[in-house]
Amino acid sequence: MKKVVCCLVAFLFVFSAGNLFAQDTIKLGVAGAHSGDLASYGIPSANAAKLVVDDINAKGGVLGKKVVIMQEDDVCKPEVGANVATKLVANKADLVLGHICSGATKSALTIYKDAKIVTMSPSATNVDLTKSGDYPNFFRTISPDDAQAQLQVDFAINKLNIKKVAVLHDKGDYGKGLAEFAKEYFENKGIEVALFEGITPGAVDYSAVITKVNRSGAQAVVYGGYHPEAAKLVSGMKKRKMDTIFISDDGVRDDTFIKVAGEFAEGVYATGPIDTTSNPMAIAATEQHRKVYGTDPGAFYLNAYAAAVCLLSAVEKAGSTDYDKVVNALRTEWVETPLGKISFDERGDAIGIGFAMYQVQNGVYVEVGK
Repeated sequence: MKKVVCCLVAFLFVFSAGNLFAQDTIKLGVAGAHSGDLASYGIPSANAAKLVVDDINAKGGVLGKKVVIMQEDDVCKPEVGANVATKLVANKADLVLGHICSGATKSALTIYKDAKIVTMSPSATNVDLTKSGDYPNFFRTISPDDAQAQLQVDFAINKLNIKKVAVLHDKGDYGKGLAEFAKEYFENKGIEVALFEGITPGAVDYSAVITKVNRSGAQAVVYGGYHPEAAKLVSGMKKRKMDTIFISDDGVRDDTFIKVAGEFAEGVYATGPIDTTSNPMAIAATEQHRKVYGTDPGAFYLNAYAAAVCLLSAVEKAGSTDYDKVVNALRTEWVETPLGKISFDERGDAIGIGFAMYQVQNGVYVEVGK
């Protein structure tokens, strides 16, 4: 009997210690593509979260609690995104930074909403994620696709004098959504959309659709999608000596696109977050990445850094991880970030940020318009 009592006491001690440990930590889920073709989007965000959390923990944590990262790889696929969300909920994440791609984000959001977990993406731009009102738990540190498409269209018309255009997309939530906005905006401006077509991601080449673009007489292609397919499209067009201008999105404004497309990347246009690299906080965050990881940060790094700062600042302001209090803090407080001083509107979109147009010049992206 004495032995049983001792075991029981030991069990209760371990159980209580475990609960005490759980209560003394704040769990930050970090979800995104950390492997596969689109890892160049997810790894910078994971690095940003780690650096922010390390700094905060070194200063005593949030509300005196250590922040613990739970990193999960969704390879930017919707079906995996839902599985990742289920796992993070089961492991009692308090907040989630992610996901990276719009499709994976959308598949995960209902799961987080039902669990009352605030989620913030540095890169998911699909308009319906905030416009629909279906996900009051969702916030993002990047502007939505309607703003991105409007910039593409205005730049094509006003700066490049485009009169006829082909609009292509990868059939995904992100690429197709953006392409549909671009098509609508071009037609509203009286510009002929000579071709509107989806391509199959992962195809060996896109000769058939390139032929259609060439025959359409389009002066420019506007493409909604990611860099692997964009590199194949651009390379195929350039090899045919086509002088068609190629305009794409923040899924292509990534150094990986330039590496893959090589010489054929030269002259390509792509929209992306406004350059804030001269912001003192951005300079410090970039130098921090170089010091710790030995490389320049990649796509969406500053957006993810800002998201981590905003999420943990909201917990501090709220005085707890209570869902309603954190949401209120995000919508009422302004926070200094590498993107500038930002807050969030009722839909969850960041106030104080936007897109710019970039062009590949001498092997690097250069900002050429806003």
